Amino acid sequence: MDVVPYDTPYGLAVAADLSEAEAYCRRLARTHYENFLVASAFVPRRLRQHFYNVYAFCRVADDLADEAPTTERAVQLLDWWESHLARCYSGDPTHPVLMALRTTNAAFGIPSKPYEDLLRAFRQDQVKTQYETYDELLAYCRLSACPVGHLVLHLFGYLDGHRQHLSDATCTALQLANFWQDVARDHDKGRVYVPKEDLRRFGVTEDHIARREFTPAFAGLMRFECDRTAEMFDYGRALRDVVGPRLRAQLDMFTRGGQEVLRRIAAQGYNVLRRRPVIPKTRQFCMLAGAWLRSRLPRPRT
Repeated sequence: MDVVPYDTPYGLAVAADLSEAEAYCRRLARTHYENFLVASAFVPRRLRQHFYNVYAFCRVADDLADEAPTTERAVQLLDWWESHLARCYSGDPTHPVLMALRTTNAAFGIPSKPYEDLLRAFRQDQVKTQYETYDELLAYCRLSACPVGHLVLHLFGYLDGHRQHLSDATCTALQLANFWQDVARDHDKGRVYVPKEDLRRFGVTEDHIARREFTPAFAGLMRFECDRTAEMFDYGRALRDVVGPRLRAQLDMFTRGGQEVLRRIAAQGYNVLRRRPVIPKTRQFCMLAGAWLRSRLPRPRT
């Protein structure tokens, strides 16, 4: 499909050489997402540009999906972006993000699958707004969340299945925590990530969510979802014991952030319909400082 993406800033992006391409990725990373910059503070300097390159690919895909005026246009633009990804792997990238990403993929042996899975997730979001079962939701997370963890592990040189499995637990738990935090906000966007089987089990309907009608049944539903997400965080925490201190600090920060979201949901009686739980900036700073200090501690002996 020949798509002219000039209705987005990314369709006009050009770079004369690799240095300009890398500068383009740095600008995207530094102007779009505060949490990414916080996380990058734990990244060794030698890896930082590669993190910018990977992030830039994901950032463009996210913007193309979210900012397109129609579902059809979003799918077209995601197809256009995947065609550029293919050129990255064929050796002929022209977009600055893919020019920079090509060097990262070559240096770390990163396959195309994590990127392709992310694009599948973005497309799926355009056409699927509800999930019948928890297993279906987890399958979506395997496309939308787990590839990010795999990419990070590649950059740190961890390619084994055991670490990827633990990473999948942490990444999925983070996404689920965000879903439970944003039940009302997602509904306003036409999406319900709480599985239908769970809604039926607790006697909660979409109308309850639409009307922001908080009931004991809804509280029980959110407690159920948060409890099993907490268990997933606990399982994934084992990853921090088998990675180096820099990655351990990132894992610690994001895991504790997700767990804090769950605690704040519980603290407000699981009523996420009328107030979205957030972590104050001062608390975020304390968690960041704590993650850095814990990263300095020696790993337990095995």
